[in-house]
Amino acid sequence: MWVAALGIVINGATALMFMRGREHDLNIRGAFLHLAGDAAVSLGVVIAALIAQRTGWRWLDPATGIAISLVILYSAWGLGRDSFNLAFDATPEGIDPAAVRAYLAGLPGVIDVHDLHIWAMSTTETALTAHLVRPGTGLDDALIAHTCVELRERFAIHHTTLQLEAGDPAHPCSLAPADVV
Repeated sequence: MWVAALGIVINGATALMFMRGREHDLNIRGAFLHLAGDAAVSLGVVIAALIAQRTGWRWLDPATGIAISLVILYSAWGLGRDSFNLAFDATPEGIDPAAVRAYLAGLPGVIDVHDLHIWAMSTTETALTAHLVRPGTGLDDALIAHTCVELRERFAIHHTTLQLEAGDPAHPCSLAPADVV
């Protein structure tokens, strides 16, 4: 029990160090959940041992282990889902691709947005690529710079690559059809 009590203190204190930033960084959240889980296991061991000593309820130890396992499984489920999405380049949770598309489509002179991709580059950086069709406007560095700032501020997209197209029917973009990835 004394070793488990020491585990509560050490793992709990270390988990508290990872409290800041765990909402935005998958690695920090994983470390936090691991340490908090270890502290919870130690707490369960101490409580179950104290009660079992006083009552003789030997079944309490495995029941506590099962309960703690279920709590850890529940808390780790989101971490596993987010890790899967990161590994498979899914759009990060909290970013609405339809809202991003609508924002891009509403830019001055844009008549079409295609080949839009949004994915996590890491646990803290999100990337976007898109083709914007703007007939008769040419290159516009100010529009691109402003759009990059707005995407970062509105949608937390930090790395943006935009391709401007004139929409010339004689030279259509091969990535324009919706079924092309």
